Amino acid sequence: MLQPKIILIAGPTASGKSALALEIARGSNGTIINADAMQVYAGLPILTAQPSESECREVPHELYGVLDPSESSSAGKWVALAKRAIAKTIDNGRTPILVGGTGMYFRALLGGLADIPEIPGEVREKAEKLYAELGEEEFRRELARLDPESARRLEKNDRQRLIRAYEVAAHTGKPIIHWQKNTPENYLEFFSIEPHLLLPERTTLYAACDRRFAGMIEQGAVDEVRAFLARNLNAELPAMKTLGVREIGAYLRNEMPLDESIAKAQQATRNYAKRQMTWFRNQWAF
Repeated sequence: MLQPKIILIAGPTASGKSALALEIARGSNGTIINADAMQVYAGLPILTAQPSESECREVPHELYGVLDPSESSSAGKWVALAKRAIAKTIDNGRTPILVGGTGMYFRALLGGLADIPEIPGEVREKAEKLYAELGEEEFRRELARLDPESARRLEKNDRQRLIRAYEVAAHTGKPIIHWQKNTPENYLEFFSIEPHLLLPERTTLYAACDRRFAGMIEQGAVDEVRAFLARNLNAELPAMKTLGVREIGAYLRNEMPLDESIAKAQQATRNYAKRQMTWFRNQWAF
């Protein structure tokens, strides 16, 4: 039986993924499905470089701006959404084109996710509060009592994974590695995969990052961030970490001039792109 085809387009920010996806979609009756952790959120379409209205009219797009920024997404939540979008696309006789720069999303589809029990909100809140009270060094000691391997293995300043390891061990009584060793089947084995990995030369990529952020400012990113910050969301929410929010926010609070905030956001974007390049070079499995 002929396997349905899925096209994967991955790479760092500003590498040209969206343009390639549109080009391929036009010629393959494709539907573009978002595989970027920030583009799933509503509220920051400019800063997260979401598709324009005209692009969405031309080609169907899925999973862009589908979550409120007050929510916390995850690879597991995205996988569930993506599987539904893929099934819908195939049922409509179209080709799914997954596009994004979040490597963990692609890995989650490729290798499955650990079947970790649902962690109650109060357990997570307790872990976050403990981290805030103790600081990383003392919190890591507390984690070591429950999960010595994670306490030893996780890198410095990796607050999110430290808290995650603690909450899993505290709630289940077993270290997170116990659950990670038991992952479900590779979902993508059921499809014919056409992978595309975009890795531009570094100076070219960095210049593209700078140009794109400057363009975002021209498109109204400052007003977008002003309205976004007016919601007074928790600073630890993932959407609050969108590139440019912190820097433009500093400008709006009169903490720095606009040109300085732009320069800092451009630097942060280049740093992020560099990390993405490293991940894809080492982890892209196709």
